[in-house]
Amino acid sequence: MAKITFLGAAGAVTGSKYLVEAGGKRLMVDCGLFQGPRELRQKNWDRLPVDPASIDWIVLTHAHIDHTGYLPRIVEDGFRGPIFANAATHELCNLLLLDSAHLQEEDARFAQKKGYSRHHPPLPLYTTEEAQQALTQFREVPRKDPFTVSPQFTVKPYDAGHILGSSSLQITITENGKSATVVFSGDVGRYNQAILNDPASPEHADYILCESTYGDRDHPAAASDDAIAEIVNRVSKRGGVIVIPAFAVGRTQTLMYILRQLENQQKIPKLPTFVDSPMASDVTDLYVRHREDHRLSFQQLERTGNGDPLDTHEVHMVRSVEESKKINAIKTPCIIMAASGMCTGGRILHHLEQRLPDARNVVIFAGYQAEATLGRYLLNGGKEPRIHGNYIHSRAEIEEVSQFSAHSDRTEMIRWLSGFKAAPKRLFLIHGEPQAAQSFGARVQQQLHWPVTIPNLGDSFDPLA
Repeated sequence: MAKITFLGAAGAVTGSKYLVEAGGKRLMVDCGLFQGPRELRQKNWDRLPVDPASIDWIVLTHAHIDHTGYLPRIVEDGFRGPIFANAATHELCNLLLLDSAHLQEEDARFAQKKGYSRHHPPLPLYTTEEAQQALTQFREVPRKDPFTVSPQFTVKPYDAGHILGSSSLQITITENGKSATVVFSGDVGRYNQAILNDPASPEHADYILCESTYGDRDHPAAASDDAIAEIVNRVSKRGGVIVIPAFAVGRTQTLMYILRQLENQQKIPKLPTFVDSPMASDVTDLYVRHREDHRLSFQQLERTGNGDPLDTHEVHMVRSVEESKKINAIKTPCIIMAASGMCTGGRILHHLEQRLPDARNVVIFAGYQAEATLGRYLLNGGKEPRIHGNYIHSRAEIEEVSQFSAHSDRTEMIRWLSGFKAAPKRLFLIHGEPQAAQSFGARVQQQLHWPVTIPNLGDSFDPLA
């Protein structure tokens, strides 16, 4: 019997994993880390409810860690099959998975040094060596052309407009002469973005598994560059530092692009900008190599003398821990960008520890903050965050600029779904917190009149029934 099982991002935003079974074969779509509440993060340490060795293939929608970050763990637990990804996603995973492993090893060492972990000794979820092993199992597939995994599964990708290489996947499932098409939305990006192409809608699906991250709201109508300019000018005039937790791939480049444009237009001062990520300086090269995903023309910018559009005029790419620590000594206005975007780990925690007590400073959240993350706590007005085992008294200003989100909002998701030429048999809403999914489900039923289900973790359905 054919079956699709929700092993992650059901009733929550993170941990995307969907097991597709047909003809005795198993294909997993995405293999991400859970983030947010402790009970969700604990699932990263638990074995999957299916034997990893029984899974034949994995196919990825895009490279973000909540869609790929469990790969080293599943390989260590016995998965031996190929991991299918397009070239951009493969190259980004080369950076992201090794960075994820490095950060976990670094956090474990820091926790042991400071003695704040509940575990003795604190261990990383996986090591750099285990991430490297997972990367050996990658197999590149076409960016836009269909490809056949097996007689049971054929995949056609569509540009999702979320990050480089991001795709929505239309999978045709075949068993015993019957077939059905199922679309996995992945993360759907925004329309009319500064850099990336618009998301493309597949024309047909019997079933759709659709993200609902912002299903209960629309992003502000105000222009993102105006919003960021107002904050930068206001905070720099009072002598403050601007701290931006940003995902190292995608959000960082968009923010740098906007800041560069504002500097060129003399709408903001040319402040020192510290991109505190070992990988960020490598990502610009990927934009040059994968021009099919974006609108930027690097050659034109070079001819006009405007320089790299993904760097501010006074950018400092920070790689080593020693260089990162030196930023603490800077007391004049500057901009600091560091991962993780939800403040769940990494170097951003050290910068928050340093900068939150000063009322002149500001923390700008430019992306989704999942439930029970430090980012969500600060956005909700929390004043005593616990960082590295210590409680910090936060006096810094907290701002949200959701115009920079890489996810479609409620109206944009309706637009994406409206691109399908016919209603599916059922729409499953995933990758969203319960309130967002329920709100979006009601909107879909009101506007499109489609049948909607909000699955729970572990639920299954038969796409050929």
